[in-house]
Amino acid sequence: MNHPAARRLRLTTGLVLAIASVLPTACAASTALDPASSPAAQLDQKLHNLLPPQVRSRGLLRVGTDASYAPMSSFGPDGHTIIGVEPDLGVQIGRILGVRLQFGNVDFATLRGRVVSGGLDLAISAMTDTPGRARSGDFINYFRAGTSIVVQRGNPAGVTALDDLCGKVVAVESGTTQVDLLARTQRNCAGRRIIVKTYPTNSDALVQLRTGRAAAVLNDYPPAVYLVNDVRTRSQYQLASTLQYEPGPYGVFVAKTARGLRDAVQGALEQLQRSGAYAVILDRWHVSDGAVQQITINSSR
Repeated sequence: MNHPAARRLRLTTGLVLAIASVLPTACAASTALDPASSPAAQLDQKLHNLLPPQVRSRGLLRVGTDASYAPMSSFGPDGHTIIGVEPDLGVQIGRILGVRLQFGNVDFATLRGRVVSGGLDLAISAMTDTPGRARSGDFINYFRAGTSIVVQRGNPAGVTALDDLCGKVVAVESGTTQVDLLARTQRNCAGRRIIVKTYPTNSDALVQLRTGRAAAVLNDYPPAVYLVNDVRTRSQYQLASTLQYEPGPYGVFVAKTARGLRDAVQGALEQLQRSGAYAVILDRWHVSDGAVQQITINSSR
């Protein structure tokens, strides 16, 4: 049975890893857009002045992401450069704010805690803005996506909807909204509970599916569509149906005490929307369906 909030998604084809020039960093780096294909982002002094003094003095923002979620954030062919929608947005945000956004790979389940404790300035990691998560920090909403069911190519378990997962093993990344979605789905299982197995990364969960130890993996729409179209994985995976369950906003996560940083990042994303750079980045990674019309704060409330 389809969730009432589910909506149709358009399957895109020909998804590829488009590698542009690398922005050097001391740690993991992102890729920069080809200047010829994107409107130039320029320093906004007023937004720069909103940044915390320690950020301005060191000239960079420390950003955590789970680099197992292509095309939003993932490791490139070299195995250490982080590429995708979010790093590309980060490059442009940095140009407007006059600082560099340094992306590092962090377990998804620990991201919010590390931002709140001050170990990271931001988390940009396909993180859905939910009321529960927004109790510990603020979200700057920049994208929208729901959950898709990924199965093995040929769909040997015959999964076409969430209720079909009852009595089956489902692998999912720890700390994600998909864990909560499966818990709610359990109510419809009438004694045949879903056997939910959680893993530190999305890649770990996909190993379980690929090797037949799980009947399905729940992913957000962008990585799900990426998997079933990418030349390296399309022979292994397919979508159970063309539905997104419970679409919601992604947000850049920032500590509640960092109001100036929050407002600066929101202002930078708004400039990217106005200039067209935001649309260029989403189109480049074939995720234009997830575009939002307005950059908001804590949309889930």
